[in-house]
Amino acid sequence: MARGIFLVFEGIDASGKSTQAKRIAKERDALFTFEPGDTAVGKDLRRWLLDAATPMKPETEALLMTADRSHHVDTLIKPTLESGKSVVADRFYASTLAYQGYGRGVDISQLRAATQLAIGDCLPQLTILIDLPVDVANERRERNAKDRFESSDIDFHNRVRSGYLELAKTDGVEWFVVDGTKSEAEVAALIDERLAALPW
Repeated sequence: MARGIFLVFEGIDASGKSTQAKRIAKERDALFTFEPGDTAVGKDLRRWLLDAATPMKPETEALLMTADRSHHVDTLIKPTLESGKSVVADRFYASTLAYQGYGRGVDISQLRAATQLAIGDCLPQLTILIDLPVDVANERRERNAKDRFESSDIDFHNRVRSGYLELAKTDGVEWFVVDGTKSEAEVAALIDERLAALPW
């Protein structure tokens, strides 16, 4: 049986990545999943990770994200792909490199080593980055003061965005960057054109 396609969507909050990921999963009859928190174990980890009232070192944050990913890959992503069904994920390892690495300042090489331990050979065929300036993202949403990430300052979010763009150039796996300031329909058309080349 042929292995399913593994597609990942990345970007800062309010970039539109979740909307596009859900659309593609529905249209391609793929499993939609997300990080952190799309497993029974992950739900608890997500609660701790997003709670701004829980003090947490950046390294602890990164390790909890990686623990969630390890369990996610082992119990959901890999078995689904091996069954022949495709998977569309809203965030994967690049989120940890962007948020905890570039954003929080955790050593990137150490994060890559932890990522390797967590995911093994489970790499996406394609990562789609919907890129959006932070000021535009802030206009699209109300920031949640109780959320650890949404409540972070604008400099943090600018570092995350810059980190994503750097990863898209240097990560060593295939990325596709889409201008998130375009309309939802235009973004969808660009994504669909790129996905037509994948062996669905």
